[in-house]
This record gives sequence, structure tokens and C-alpha cells, in this order.
Amino acid sequence: MAAAIFSVSLVLSQGARAEEEKRGAVTNLPVPRYVSMKTSEGNVRRGPSLTHRVDWVFKRRDMPLQITAEYGHWRKVQDREGAGGWVHYALLSGARTVLVEKDMMPVYDRPDTNSQIAAHFELGVVARLGSCTADWCRITAGGYRGWALKSNLWGVDTDEIRD
Repeated sequence: MAAAIFSVSLVLSQGARAEEEKRGAVTNLPVPRYVSMKTSEGNVRRGPSLTHRVDWVFKRRDMPLQITAEYGHWRKVQDREGAGGWVHYALLSGARTVLVEKDMMPVYDRPDTNSQIAAHFELGVVARLGSCTADWCRITAGGYRGWALKSNLWGVDTDEIRD
């Protein structure tokens, strides 16, 4: 009886873990995941092919985007505001960037609010993402670099740790 309960709980926990770790059908990479725009302009289509209508154009190189689905050479993406559609994979980069969500956000020398402030970043700045701890990320933009509170950034998951 105990062995049967253990095997049922093991199967249930493996099923829950599989749901948490969804993978793209094409790349086998995690979905959702963050990427950035490789180009300064990219068509966003209604569906995953050149025959689908272009709904709008992303016009900001390095803009962080979240991939939510994959189909062939196409990736379904969304921006910070949830707007998105299908973009050809060649327009995307694996280089990680983040969007500053707090105006005049302090960037510190160390991951500590008591450390020296290296710079202040304006709302909407796109910064390169470096390492992240549970609460902090190292970012770089405009020749300045330092540590920012993860809660002030879009393009990194709250539980994401990066070396």
C-alpha cells in the first residue's frame, strides 16, 4: 500500500514538474523565455508565415521580448505591454536585455542599497543584462554599469538567477 502511494505521488510530482518546464516544439528551449530584437526594425505578423498580415513593426534594436510559442522559423513574442505577434527567428537574439520600469532608477556599485550610486537610469532605458541574484541584477547601459533591483526591470523573471 505504501509503495503504491509513493509511486502515485512520484508520478504526480513528475507531471507537475513537466508542466512547469514547458519546452518549445522547435528549439526545445524553455517557453516562455526572454530574448531581444537583433535588428532595429522587425515586422510583427498575425500568424507564423510571410502570408500573414503585418500588424505593426517593432522599431527598437535590443528591445527585450518574451517568446511564448514556436512554429517552424517563427516565434510568437510579446513586449512589456503584452503586445505582440509572430516574428521570424532571424530578427531575434539570445542576448539578454531588460527594460527599466522606474524613472530615475538608482544603479548601485554593489547589490546593496547602502552602496554608492553609480548612475540613475530613466524609465524606458534598455540595458544589457548580466548576472542576477534573487533580488538584484547587474546591468549596463550608456557606458554605465551597476546593480539594480530586479523588481524595477522587465525582461527577467522574479525567480531567475544568472551567473
